[in-house]
Amino acid sequence: MAASSTLPSSDSPEVRKYNRIRRWLGIFEFVLALVFLLVLLATGWTGWLRDVAYKFNHYVLAVFLYTVMLMTISKILGLGMEYYSFRLEHRYKLSNQKFRGWAWDEVKGFLVSTLLISVLVELLYFVIRRFPEYWWLVAWVGFLGVVVLLAQLAPVILFPIFYKFEPLQDDDLKTRLVHLGERAGARVRGVYKWHLSEKSKKANAALTGLGNTRRIILADTLLDNYSPDEIEAVLAHELGHHVHKHILKGIAMQAAVTFIGFWAANWTLHYAMDRWHIFESLFDFANLPLLVLVFAVLSFLLMPALNAFSRFNERQADRYAFENIPSVGPFISAMNRLAEQNLAERTPSAWVEWWFHSHPAITRRVAAAEVWQRSNA
Repeated sequence: MAASSTLPSSDSPEVRKYNRIRRWLGIFEFVLALVFLLVLLATGWTGWLRDVAYKFNHYVLAVFLYTVMLMTISKILGLGMEYYSFRLEHRYKLSNQKFRGWAWDEVKGFLVSTLLISVLVELLYFVIRRFPEYWWLVAWVGFLGVVVLLAQLAPVILFPIFYKFEPLQDDDLKTRLVHLGERAGARVRGVYKWHLSEKSKKANAALTGLGNTRRIILADTLLDNYSPDEIEAVLAHELGHHVHKHILKGIAMQAAVTFIGFWAANWTLHYAMDRWHIFESLFDFANLPLLVLVFAVLSFLLMPALNAFSRFNERQADRYAFENIPSVGPFISAMNRLAEQNLAERTPSAWVEWWFHSHPAITRRVAAAEVWQRSNA
């Protein structure tokens, strides 16, 4: 199938407006979080919250209470934009979720994130107390371990909290995809149908997990509307990430970034203690907003570079798909249909793609597929 027959020369006004709103919403959320952290530090409210948490006169419990209070205030501040995002998906007919289901997901998300973050914060301040001189190195190693652990456990513990999964019943398609995975050297532990349509009209697929939790998940919105050839093309792209070891490379990149982040956090904490005298010690957990602020600013500054790295990986995965499916026609048609179904930008401006997009523009991916098709005709 030729892409030119189905790909518009430019995005529709509806697509441009939807994606522009989504971008501005993300910017506002980031700015709000930044302002919240700065206000906590500038006004000394972080110290007041610490004192409130200390009323039980127990350090570990105080750290937990302080973290819960921060998470609760942050959730309340951002709830309006989260509701707006929920309404936005309905406005553009991309959501099937009712308000009650959305509210319950918000509650579950808050409880899960609060639990996980509280545990991580407790471990962080344990490390700071135990290794005050080299805490940032120990915490950095521990963070990488947590990343690997969550990548392994997410498909079997975290994802099912929010979505329903069941083994794929289409034996022919399952066999076809498993064989595709075997050719890629990926030991897949199962192929699962992802009941995404209960919440969204968008379509997606992924190769998730590590080791014994490695599995293929296919959204029912993909299974119900795409041909087996198109589904195979989409999964071939996902397997390209495995072949090129993008997960390991991503962890390595994250290791480099977080190494800089923890070093910068340690330097900033010492500077704040020595010059501003606003914290009593390194393990004064009132400094948590400052730690988060350092990582937030670093992530913002590195976003273009990290997205460029991601786009490079996506192009490699696309190339693997071209080489391992009978024809690139289904890949081209799948890209066009996914763009239409998900209201994705096919032709974002250069600066928008450079700063915000972790994937190459759809037009570039389709053009690359067409070049491959012509050179291998």
